[in-house]
Amino acid sequence: MRRSIAVRASIVVLAFLAAAAPRLSRAVDAAVLHFDSAASPPSNIVIGFVGGFVSHDNSHHGPVQLAERIRQAVPQGTYVRVFENRRRKRAYDAVVRLLDTDRDGVLSPAEKTRAHIILFGHSWGASAAVLLARDLRRLGVPVLLTVQVDSVAKVWQNDSVIPDNVAEAVNFYQTQGIIHGRREITAADPVRTEILGNYLMDYKKDPIQCPDYSWFAHAFTPGHMQSECDPHLWTQIENMVRQRLSPQPTSAAATEPLNPTAAK
Repeated sequence: MRRSIAVRASIVVLAFLAAAAPRLSRAVDAAVLHFDSAASPPSNIVIGFVGGFVSHDNSHHGPVQLAERIRQAVPQGTYVRVFENRRRKRAYDAVVRLLDTDRDGVLSPAEKTRAHIILFGHSWGASAAVLLARDLRRLGVPVLLTVQVDSVAKVWQNDSVIPDNVAEAVNFYQTQGIIHGRREITAADPVRTEILGNYLMDYKKDPIQCPDYSWFAHAFTPGHMQSECDPHLWTQIENMVRQRLSPQPTSAAATEPLNPTAAK
């Protein structure tokens, strides 16, 4: 009898948590996205995506570590957040809510260009960064920079063509192991987007120690793993991000009006 009561109580608790989880998640998102409404809206938005099935707060992974360093170094009023690659819609909603400063549900031309947006990611997360840039392009929202690290697209994705709302884009890749990134990215419109480079990382020549990663990663995806834990690479990316978090965008893609109907 007692066991039956305990089982029923457990079911009730689980049902309550399942029902409450979405509300709790929305409450947390609302608190984060509110971003101190009493102060000025964020002047910079930096969003990263982790690869694979990695959690957004797993501190062993490069994108999470980079976001934490950026939070500590960039100007006040900068929004920095990491998402799982499957949470691109949530990242998109975050950007729109941050830009919509008058809370009318519509982004004005001034709201679209007010913030400086930088997107980065690793593996599936790198592809998600490009797709988010493409989503923002449909709204006419410019992006300062996209950074792809060993970018891997899912079967229905295209991470090779950078949309013309992006001012600058850079791609880092390696060729070791069964998983390796895209070798080349190109601009949908080279006049509006500058491809800073497609850079090969040779970890056979210069291996990186990744003690916190699984034996599987060491055995089957060594290069892909090393691209995520390479401190020199992520420091380079950090420097690129910090250099571009300035008050006024100067690139053509960030200053010229966009045509949202001509999405690439």
